[in-house]
Formats: sequence, structure tokens, C-alpha cells
Amino acid sequence: MHSHLHTSYNANCEEIMTALDECHAKGFLHKALGNCNDIKVDVNKCLSAERYQRAKRNRDEARSNRRRIEEIWAKERELDQGPAVPPAAAANVAAAANTGAAKQ
Repeated sequence: MHSHLHTSYNANCEEIMTALDECHAKGFLHKALGNCNDIKVDVNKCLSAERYQRAKRNRDEARSNRRRIEEIWAKERELDQGPAVPPAAAANVAAAANTGAAKQ
């Protein structure tokens, strides 16, 4: 079973879907004898490819949006906490503070 065929999501499959509709219109016996099976397989392949492309676009868009949101969050954290200090620089600052305390 498949979803509704003639939608804007499936515009690239319109020609083959129309051929399937025409095959089905030839009557029950024509369908029952399997005369539309090859066209049906082609429709399923086309719909599957369309769904895959749509899912890929959605995934890529979601990743892009997530990157953008995380950049905004990082800027907000920086404003709240001050500039972020890389771990190596923080270790150098701590070591310098310990050395200064030892000299006194």
C-alpha cells in the first residue's frame, strides 16, 4: 500500500502514476491477472526515490538549523560568562598562578 499518489511531493513520478491509473481503469480482471504489476513496481521505486530525496533534504536542513542554533547558544553563553578560555590556556593560567604562589 502506498500513500496518495498525486501530490506535490511526487511531481516527478506523475507520468508513471498516470500510466498506473490508466492500467487500473482497464478493469478488475486486467488488474487481477497481474497486468499492472510491472507498472506498480516502477511507481513504488519512483515514490521511494522521491521519499529518500525529501528525507535527505529534511536531514540537511535540520543539521544546518541545529548548527545555527548552537552558534547562537554559544554567543549567549559567552555574553553571560565572558569569553570562553580553551582548556590548554586555562591550564597555563592555573600553572602560572601556582608558580606565583610558590615564590611568596
